[in-house]
Amino acid sequence: MLLTAPFWAQAQADLQKLDAYYQKALKDWNVPGMAIAIVKNDSVVFAKGYGVLDQQKGGAVDVNTVFGIASNTKAYTSAALAILVDEGKLKWDDKVTKYLPWLQLYDPFVTKEVNIKDLLSHRMGYQTFSGDLLWYNTTFSRKEILERAKYLKPTYGFRDGYGYSNLGFIAAGQVIEAISGQSWEQFVQERIIQPLGMTRTFTSANQLKGVANVATPHANPEKENGKPVPTVITAWDNWNPAAGIFTSVLQDAKWLKLQLNRGTYNGKRIFSEASSHMMWTLHNSTPIPAQNSAINPSTHFTGAGLGWMLNDYQGRKIIAHGGGHEGMNSRTVLVPEEKLGIVILTNSMSSIMSPIATYTVDQFLGITNGRDWSQFNLEMAAKNRAAQKAEEAKKPKEKAEKIKNTRNLNAYVGTFHSPMYGDAVVTLQNNKLMLYLPSAPALGGELTFWKQDIFNLNWKNNFALLTPTNVRFLPGPDGTLTELRLDANNPDFHFSELEFTRVK
Repeated sequence: MLLTAPFWAQAQADLQKLDAYYQKALKDWNVPGMAIAIVKNDSVVFAKGYGVLDQQKGGAVDVNTVFGIASNTKAYTSAALAILVDEGKLKWDDKVTKYLPWLQLYDPFVTKEVNIKDLLSHRMGYQTFSGDLLWYNTTFSRKEILERAKYLKPTYGFRDGYGYSNLGFIAAGQVIEAISGQSWEQFVQERIIQPLGMTRTFTSANQLKGVANVATPHANPEKENGKPVPTVITAWDNWNPAAGIFTSVLQDAKWLKLQLNRGTYNGKRIFSEASSHMMWTLHNSTPIPAQNSAINPSTHFTGAGLGWMLNDYQGRKIIAHGGGHEGMNSRTVLVPEEKLGIVILTNSMSSIMSPIATYTVDQFLGITNGRDWSQFNLEMAAKNRAAQKAEEAKKPKEKAEKIKNTRNLNAYVGTFHSPMYGDAVVTLQNNKLMLYLPSAPALGGELTFWKQDIFNLNWKNNFALLTPTNVRFLPGPDGTLTELRLDANNPDFHFSELEFTRVK
């Protein structure tokens, strides 16, 4: 639905212009479906769905269509901890081991000192997405994931850098459970979702069975300008405190109101104003690249709050976060001084959300002749692709020659073990090498020879977040193959963290 005249008077922006802009952007970015809601002065002044639920099956997206909000969930987890702080059951500076005494990280000092704020502001020492393979399609529980985190290595000093950490929020979920005696799902449902009346909001993908009007996720097309490829929603309950919520824009608009009202919804206090200020305080600043400063000269600071990312823009403080599920990307933007909130949910893996959110903020700030952020970002992406192709063209091409494997295939067969991840089992079936990962049964696949001791891994399931991957075998001093590595240029997962050594 597009909200009509009485609401427009409150909006202070041309909503018809925005509506047309969103429709054009949907086509320009090749996105199957999208829904947007805007809250202004404690009212939903705009809400509308665009496009289709499924590129192949159709079905119209509307304001009640359910999408995965992925990492926008992190702010819900922070708010759940804020409730416990308000009740005197937790302090923001409490050491995590007070509640999770079994937790061990890469260093005894860090293990002892890491606190709740560290978990929520991405400053524990890990590189961005470190350890995410521990939850991705694995059988590990949240506790098992965190028990294995001790094998992860830091890339910067404790509290001396930034590395986006889903594991920090999985740990935060475990703290909630330890204090409340309820699972993260139960606590968030009872203390946040139900009081807000968010009746079509779910804390697990497993709750979507039988639910109508749910968007289908889509992988990026294999060919440039191709149609996005429908895929399926995968339930990863072990990462729910970091990214597990599914909801609609009309539902999430209630959450925006709660945030903009500093913890109050319809006169009911959910968390305190003091906790709101704490979550919106900069706890971990991040540098601004020169290119970003040139594009947005009005931005002077960026960094992490607690469950939120913060920056300034056009003289206003921006509270925001993005979300990337497998086949669904989203964005939430709050401008507290303007009492403005925006949520954009999509069933694609494009980056459409950020530019149209910025354009929307511009319109509400009265910057009507500003940059066309959607077109600007599309052009930037096209330039980057062209530059990448030019670089690839400069590289010397390998001669097309037939390379033979000098080893018998049986030399690769065996069990290789990673202390962090478990086993990687290579078998020979019908003269074909197969990789099996017991910790992640949905992964693995057939190995086809590429060059000496390196094989292409043909993933048995075409998950949208997987990229071309090689399996590389390493010989020991006597020439026998003693180690196994997975090599992938994957922006979401560090396969290099998995170091497998032959055990049989």
